[in-house]
Amino acid sequence: MKITFVLPIPSLAGGVRVVAIYAGKLLERGHDVRVISLCPRASSRSHRLMQLARHGFRQGRKKSDTTLLDFLGDRHIVIDKPLPLNPDLIPDADAIVATWWSTAFAVSALPPSKGRHFYFIQHHEVHDHLPWHLSRGSYFLPMRKITISQWLAETMATLYGDRDVAIIENSVDMAQFHAPERDRNAVPTVGLLYSTKPMKGVDISLAAIRIARQRVPDLRVVAFGEHPVDPALPLPQGSEFHLRPDQDRLRDIYAACDVWLCGSRTEGFHLPPSEAMACRCPVVSTRIGGAVEIVTEGVNGHIVDVEDSTALGERLADVLSLSPAAWKAMSDAALARAQSYTWDEAAERFERCLVAGLCD
Repeated sequence: MKITFVLPIPSLAGGVRVVAIYAGKLLERGHDVRVISLCPRASSRSHRLMQLARHGFRQGRKKSDTTLLDFLGDRHIVIDKPLPLNPDLIPDADAIVATWWSTAFAVSALPPSKGRHFYFIQHHEVHDHLPWHLSRGSYFLPMRKITISQWLAETMATLYGDRDVAIIENSVDMAQFHAPERDRNAVPTVGLLYSTKPMKGVDISLAAIRIARQRVPDLRVVAFGEHPVDPALPLPQGSEFHLRPDQDRLRDIYAACDVWLCGSRTEGFHLPPSEAMACRCPVVSTRIGGAVEIVTEGVNGHIVDVEDSTALGERLADVLSLSPAAWKAMSDAALARAQSYTWDEAAERFERCLVAGLCD
């Protein structure tokens, strides 16, 4: 098949990583794959001020970064024109896959020669920082939907009346994310993904760390993020922060931690918990997509309710207070879960969904 993915922006975001993985795997399976991405437009001053007033701190401006897509060479096509998409710039294909609400509208307007329209949904993009009256409308478009978690499929059915939605959970690349067997660190170490986006819940994670330190006072923090640490949302003193680390450095960060912490308020399918587990790191997380699918309570980590920083902190302290043997058992269970489902299996399911859609 000739397959085209349409991204809103090339970046280091988890959703872009997933699209890049599928593009690579479908190429390996013999398909002719292209990925189209759009150049970002700068936010207006009024929009930036609105974000500051609404959230209390600035959200980092999205920056273009093609690192995850560079392996595609000229199969990655960057379009520097604003939406809507000019059909003359889009290759003919059998299937074209929108990956974001704005690209869904753009893809839905393309002629049949550009491919059967699919919508790869990695989150329910109805948030305050978006024009949600528009983003919500994208889910009513008559496109075949593929999503990554049960809760997203249920959302499509409940809110938008679409019950014919495929579910293909994310996997983790064990060739990239792996770590040798190890014991727990002498100094208890917690890892987290840093972001100022409210949905990422870093404020919840930091509150949980303060609570955990009442029982584990020597706890240290290791974090990475796409943007520098904002003074309005500081990490604890003495934290180790990695700004946009190379992809091959991520496994070292995960492997340096005794537990991976996630306080997100909402996620489609959060990748860091899976990546951390592949590096033998137990996970303590809020009840979000990507964590509920892989965390077995008390076996390879813990799950708590969203916004419950107290419970998050207590479970974090529980893991850091385990005996060496009990922590090792939780670490081994995390690795076993990460190894149980591969990206090759996911790509085969994605391929079947596209074929089924073309046969309708």
